Amino acid sequence: MNPVCIPQLSHFGIFVHDIDAMTRFYTQVFGLQLTDQGEGRNFKFQLNFLSGSPTQHHQLVLASGRAADTPSTVMQMSFKITAIDDLRRVRSNALAGGATQMRGMNHGNALSIYFLDPEGNTIEVYLDTPWYVPQPHGDPLDLEQSDTEIWAATEAACRADPGFATVEDWAARFASTTADLTGRR
Repeated sequence: MNPVCIPQLSHFGIFVHDIDAMTRFYTQVFGLQLTDQGEGRNFKFQLNFLSGSPTQHHQLVLASGRAADTPSTVMQMSFKITAIDDLRRVRSNALAGGATQMRGMNHGNALSIYFLDPEGNTIEVYLDTPWYVPQPHGDPLDLEQSDTEIWAATEAACRADPGFATVEDWAARFASTTADLTGRR
């Protein structure tokens, strides 16, 4: 059997109605920077390249050309952060920037907020926890609680789940499966 190549997800692009408004939203809410822009040679759309990392030219590409009557086809775009306070800050910035349908969700393995950007694309902002529970798993997340209350409730819910594991244990199982697929041991 030939070893499998497992490409790593790097960036994504979406078609938008109003490229300037959407560029403002993503730069203001997420701190992304416009790294390049112009009309594509092969794709005859205005393209705005955005990144929050000095090691990635772009993490998000916004492309003009989404028809006015076309709804979003984005299931979700997810952005990773590192602290509960970051969830609170993004929530505040997103609401100020025109986001709607804000909701918090505790997945056990992640604490998330979900909302719609100004053009109806579903956005998730999340941070990992040190625990694993089988997915899908979703309890309400109340960001008005203290960090201590959130972490305690999350750990208790995870440990009560029959599929509970630490992230390290889950990662070791995943690595073993991946090694079997790729032929790398």
